[in-house]
Amino acid sequence: VHAGFVSGIRLGKQNPRLMMNMRSILPDGTVTSKFFNNWPWARLWDGPQTVLFGHDADRGLQQYEHAIGLDTGCVYGGRLTACILPEKRLVSVSARREYFQYRRKH
Repeated sequence: VHAGFVSGIRLGKQNPRLMMNMRSILPDGTVTSKFFNNWPWARLWDGPQTVLFGHDADRGLQQYEHAIGLDTGCVYGGRLTACILPEKRLVSVSARREYFQYRRKH
């Protein structure tokens, strides 16, 4: 998925806009595209499917029981990270250059 899923909602019922933009789920259940460091949506994802996602370079590599965040900031000169399935082996290489200047949005 590009950004994320809301736990407890079937795939066919997920909001496509949120799937493309979400980054955090707040304690009150509010889903947001804004970065809240202590509230990544993926820490709430209870599977059973494992979700691979991006769109969260600020947090970097994220590993939870049922979610793996692969955005390690390649476009900003960081790293490009892949997950090899089915063993969930992570492979990472350095970006060749900075493709876009990083501007923190929060």
